[in-house]
Amino acid sequence: MALSFCGSDDGVNAYSVDKGVLNNGCFVDALNLVPHVFLLFITFPILFIGWGSQSSKVQIHHNTWLHFPGHNLRWILTFSLLFVHVCEFAEGIVSNKMMGTDHLHLYMPAFMGFVAATTSVVYYHNIETSNFPKLLLVLFIYWVLAFITKSIKLWKYAEFKVGPQHLRFCITALLVLLYGLLMAVEINVIRVRKYVFFTNPQKVKPPEDLQDLGVRFLQPFVNLLSKATYWWMNPLIIGAHRRPIELKKIGKLPIAMRALTNYLRLKDAYEDQRVKDPNRAPSIWRSMYRAFGRPILLSSTFRYLADLLGFAGPLCISGIVKRHCEKLNNHSFPFRETTLLLQNTSVLAVLLFLALILQRTFLQASYYVTIETGINLRGALLAMIYNKILRLSTSNMSMGEMTLGQINNLVAIETNQLMWFLFLCPNLWAMPVQIVMGVILLYYLLGWSALVGASVIVLLAPIQYLIATKLADTQKSTLEHSTDRLKKTTEILKGIKLLKLYAWENIFCDSVEETRGKELTSLKTFAFYTSMSIFMNAAIPIAAVLATFVMHHFINGTGPKPSAAFAALALFHILVTPLFLLSTVVRFAVKAVVSVQKLGEFLQSDEIGDDSWRNGDMSVTLEAGKKHLGVTKAINRKQPMRYKMDNYEQPTRRQMRPTETEDVAVKVSNGFFTWGSNLSTLSDINIRIPTGQLTMIVGQVGCGKSSLLLAMLGEMQTIDGRVYWSNKSNPKIQKHKNRYSVAYAAQKSWLLNATVEDNITFGSPFSKQRYKAVIDACSLQPDIDLLPFGDQTEIGERGINLSGGQRQRICVARALYQNTNIVFLDDPFSALDIHLSDHLMQEGILKFLQDDKRTVVLVTHKLQYLIHADWIIAMKDGSILREGTLKDIQTHDVELYDHWKTLMNRQDQELEKDIQQDSQTTLERKTLRRAFYSRETKNQIDDEDEEEEEEEEEDDNLSMTTNRRSKIPWKMCWCYLSSGGFFMVFLMVSSKLLKHSVIVAIDYWLALWTSSKTNQSHDSYYLPVFIILCAAGITLCLITSLTVEFLGLSAATNLHHNLLNKIIHAPIRFFDITPLGQILNRFSADTNIIDQHIPPTLESLTRSTLLCLSAIGVISSITPIFLIALVPLAIAFYFIQKYFRVASKDLQDLDDSTQLPLLCHFSETAEGLTTIRAFRHEARFRQRMLELTDTNNTAYLFLSAANRWLEVRTDYLGAVIVLTAAGASIWSLRYDLPSVGLVGLGLTYALTVTNYLNWVVRNLADLEVQMSAVKKVNSFLSTESENYEGSMDTSQVPENWPHNGEIKIQDLCVRYDPMLKPVLKHVNAYIKPSQKVGICGRTGSGKSSLSLAFFNMVDIFEGKIIIDGIDICKLPLQTLRSRLSIILQDPVLFSGSIRFNLDPERTCTDDRLWEALEIAQLKNMVKALPGGLDAVVTEGGENFSVGQRQLFCLARAFVRKSSILIMDEATASIDMATENILQKVVMTAFADRTVVTIAHRVHTILTADLVIVMKRGNILEYDKPETLLEQEDGMFASFVKADM
Repeated sequence: MALSFCGSDDGVNAYSVDKGVLNNGCFVDALNLVPHVFLLFITFPILFIGWGSQSSKVQIHHNTWLHFPGHNLRWILTFSLLFVHVCEFAEGIVSNKMMGTDHLHLYMPAFMGFVAATTSVVYYHNIETSNFPKLLLVLFIYWVLAFITKSIKLWKYAEFKVGPQHLRFCITALLVLLYGLLMAVEINVIRVRKYVFFTNPQKVKPPEDLQDLGVRFLQPFVNLLSKATYWWMNPLIIGAHRRPIELKKIGKLPIAMRALTNYLRLKDAYEDQRVKDPNRAPSIWRSMYRAFGRPILLSSTFRYLADLLGFAGPLCISGIVKRHCEKLNNHSFPFRETTLLLQNTSVLAVLLFLALILQRTFLQASYYVTIETGINLRGALLAMIYNKILRLSTSNMSMGEMTLGQINNLVAIETNQLMWFLFLCPNLWAMPVQIVMGVILLYYLLGWSALVGASVIVLLAPIQYLIATKLADTQKSTLEHSTDRLKKTTEILKGIKLLKLYAWENIFCDSVEETRGKELTSLKTFAFYTSMSIFMNAAIPIAAVLATFVMHHFINGTGPKPSAAFAALALFHILVTPLFLLSTVVRFAVKAVVSVQKLGEFLQSDEIGDDSWRNGDMSVTLEAGKKHLGVTKAINRKQPMRYKMDNYEQPTRRQMRPTETEDVAVKVSNGFFTWGSNLSTLSDINIRIPTGQLTMIVGQVGCGKSSLLLAMLGEMQTIDGRVYWSNKSNPKIQKHKNRYSVAYAAQKSWLLNATVEDNITFGSPFSKQRYKAVIDACSLQPDIDLLPFGDQTEIGERGINLSGGQRQRICVARALYQNTNIVFLDDPFSALDIHLSDHLMQEGILKFLQDDKRTVVLVTHKLQYLIHADWIIAMKDGSILREGTLKDIQTHDVELYDHWKTLMNRQDQELEKDIQQDSQTTLERKTLRRAFYSRETKNQIDDEDEEEEEEEEEDDNLSMTTNRRSKIPWKMCWCYLSSGGFFMVFLMVSSKLLKHSVIVAIDYWLALWTSSKTNQSHDSYYLPVFIILCAAGITLCLITSLTVEFLGLSAATNLHHNLLNKIIHAPIRFFDITPLGQILNRFSADTNIIDQHIPPTLESLTRSTLLCLSAIGVISSITPIFLIALVPLAIAFYFIQKYFRVASKDLQDLDDSTQLPLLCHFSETAEGLTTIRAFRHEARFRQRMLELTDTNNTAYLFLSAANRWLEVRTDYLGAVIVLTAAGASIWSLRYDLPSVGLVGLGLTYALTVTNYLNWVVRNLADLEVQMSAVKKVNSFLSTESENYEGSMDTSQVPENWPHNGEIKIQDLCVRYDPMLKPVLKHVNAYIKPSQKVGICGRTGSGKSSLSLAFFNMVDIFEGKIIIDGIDICKLPLQTLRSRLSIILQDPVLFSGSIRFNLDPERTCTDDRLWEALEIAQLKNMVKALPGGLDAVVTEGGENFSVGQRQLFCLARAFVRKSSILIMDEATASIDMATENILQKVVMTAFADRTVVTIAHRVHTILTADLVIVMKRGNILEYDKPETLLEQEDGMFASFVKADM
């Protein structure tokens, strides 16, 4: 009987029990089988019957609720138990080999124990998730039985003098300990949950997060195994293949990770310090440590464990190679000694495998914990910054102490830097330990020569740090240049129409190219330093190995032993990583210190004065926030109901206040206010605003009207005096309205990135009637009808860009819609034309607001409205000139009244009934219409997310989509590489391949050298070759790192150059169709990716791929049997990377797309601070910020969890590769196939694979995301350019053309795009030299199109325009446009000097510029500025008022002395007095030139020589104004009548 349980050795009766039953070893072993069998018999039926289906009373969504006490401890103990069982089994098998026959009892119980332990944990997990604690009794019985049987065995061993020097004794002792502990855990569960032996079991409820179906991030709630391997992510990542991951799929954050929770933690820590030591500024570092210190310590512990386990690899390799050199001698004694086990190669291979698995698991756990903490910290910091922004004093913002840019930097850069610092900070203390350990081990393996190698590494580390700091500096300068370039590009794109009309695009294009040149220079340095850093990283291990082995040769006279050599090689690879990272970590630490400093300064900066009336206290809102979303929903449902009760139509409100007319809503007494510098902007203010009446504030530009409103709102710093707000507000409104909410429409319109409706309702409940009334009052309906989705269209930065007037009307509508007692309107008419402002005044202010008896304060320039005012405040130079009703002023201050009267007469002349309101508004509507009309024809070519291929194939079945989504964009890669130049590509590929071959050659040579058992003479043959190979390797490292970086640089240069030229020379149509934001994105985000991110990704990808391939090649060539195992591994790897790339791309997109709204929300808040605070909507905005932060953090958490998912899997694959490589080499060594040195080589290479596998996939995924930038840029490179050439040569055009200014228009037909209908149909006209021509007509009659046709800006497809005998279509565009001049309706100024704005080509003398400024009534103002003509103009000319800007544009046209001037309603935003002077000047200064005026107010062209009336693209009337007026039924006559 060969396989008997107790063995059948000759002469021994294994079954005899003469010496007592328990003294028979075989019986004791059999006894040990009993508990295991018992467990299997009981649990299998329970598991299989599937009682789980009638699951517990507690219904929860996720089956991950872990609530038995001691949960994690139990998992750890079970894993240890499994490991010990494996050891016992191995020991049994080895002992069994020593016996004559098979002794099953040596290893059978161990095997059964292993199965039982596995079953116990599966069983436990099922019971826990389905909440059936009574069934745990089975496990309790099992632990007790197992504990008893093992104890008997241990006791017998002790009796027979088998002690700790024997392995079997140690294993049994460990098992007894583990069973005992597990028993204790089980007793503890009974003690706490009282599910048995007690009358009242404890009731438990699942945590709030698990009851909430929205929480999808389960990492904190799953069991240990799933936590370590991210198993719970599988459905998400594999599901991403079928349909993209959306925000809904990733759900909400668990409560502990929400920004609010963390903000409260951080704030408490911060405020505590303030309480303890009020004089010192609280330290952010300390508060961060107090709030987030513990998880960082946990992560560091994991990190230390992982690092120590990492050294097992080299030691096991050295052990395996050593054992292969000496064969083992036999023992017949059945009990093995402990030390001998470690000499068995197979045991070492398994140990190596387990160590790798554990090391990787710990490492990923450490990463995960730090990332989660980092994200929590970021959420807390963002909330902290936001709350600070809401309390910032306005003067801080406007006086430029805190610019928007700085705030955006805090949000976008500083918080992220701190987050990254947290990610990397465990490295700060883990790395030194790792380095010290590594050096000690090296010394142990190789003696003194190892220290030489280590010192090479350590000495080169400071150089790496130097390079890292240099990199940071160049990155800073690159950033400065690129911001500069972006600013210039933005200006160009905003003023593109003007640039084209003036033929200045090349001048501006060159200035961008110049900045780009500077940026490229710093990018070159950046590329150089990056490649140096990559080079150091690759070359240091080679140099270290070279130094070590050469030294070893000289000290010991021979080459090292193979076991030591390859262990050392592996150690050097381990050591390089921390040293390389250390420089990065130190750099981040330095950055973090700076960031904390900036944050500290920001948090200490001035806050707004808390006036008694603004008592919206912060604590209240936070309490509300704490109660989570459930509460808010409930409120929202009820609110509209309450609103309907007092709909504004009900008359009840009006009878409330017969007596209150004399009430004062706001009173300022003796006020001196300042904007922060101690000079008072407003002095000696004593005013009162009567309740429920219309108060108007008038005065010249810059006399402090807007400041007065802000002073009343408490935004200015009060030097002296008080602002009183009356407390008697209407009790009816009182109930559900914030008491001191003021509806305020600022002068500079401020919109949210939201739909039109959201912008108007602004958080108030929606009431249809009220909304409709407001929209009508602001005449927004026609504009809304033009928008693609009506009032559900997104507007704002990311949405559709509206024009000034439209934005202003939306802001006014918001103020009207809000249900507040007091409404402040700051110059709401500034951007509106007369017709609209009349409508707004009548319908909105007089009817809508006054009907509601709301108190209105209106700042305005339109004096003709003074007759409507109940109360007038006239200001001058920061103080009050007069206060009273119009009657008072008429009687008391005759002079002022007369001054007003003259101005008003001027306004009355054009009492703008203006049927023909073809004013600014209609023009704005026209551009909108044009943009959308064309957008439909273009049909969203740039819908970037739509992959082109998707449209080609209709049959969109599942497999197709999955295929497409996992495809790598090879086409784009090729496009990118080819724009880098073919020579560079060739250089890169060839040097990469060479480098990797040389590196393999070095290691191979080392293997040959160490394996050769030779004397001194042979060494002298191996050594020189070794040195030469190393030198070659180092040189090639340098070449490859340089080629990749410079390939990327040349690609970036070419792509940007082509993009800029294409876009600047694109026809004006392109800019009507394409949103500005989209074009800017190409220049900002996408260019940045191409410049800085693609090259390192490409480098890293090629390097890690080649390393993995060379490693697999080496292993296969040494032990070909490894190839068989490679097939399943390759398949597994393929699927892992395929699934991961798709999911990663989606999550990355989610992260990016959720980051934008967050940043926008911050900058929006900072811009609209005054409005938000006037409305008292801080709490709502804060809530929104918390939601946005949480959404972004969820996406980021999932992205990092997905990265962990991938890394755990690739690391385990790597560990399996190591195991198979070791197994294959042990197996082939039995047959003495390869030399021992080569085995070492193979194992060392297998170890490197584990490090690089996940980088291959990560880089692939990154590259895929980054290539989309190339794709987007590429899509713009296919746009058509304007035809700049013309059929005539520049030399054929006379120098002074057009000298007369005679214009013939013959049968002209014009359209905006070949796809669209013509806008001018067969127009004929003749304009004599120096004639003054007026063109008028209703909206859309083609007036502006005609003006554009003169410049060949539109598609002239029939007919021609002949100017002074030359057909303009034949001229080169540059020539044509530079010889005519035009004044556009919306004024455009560029940042730079005044001189640059008037004459960017630098061709005119100063006298000519001054003359032009004099004509434009600006001479005195410019003289007063510091620097005169060289005075600074800020971006968009923000430092001048709109009127002044318009005058500058006039001056610009006068500077260019062309004989034809076209004025496209150029006097829209200029006050009456100035416009009068202008009209006269134009007539005199341009007496000898042809002037074509496009009129929106007919009276401006009554003095013209010729009037053209247009309708629907045709000329309707064409004659002198006098003759036209005689035709009573003519159109012109009707216009003028309406205008009188």
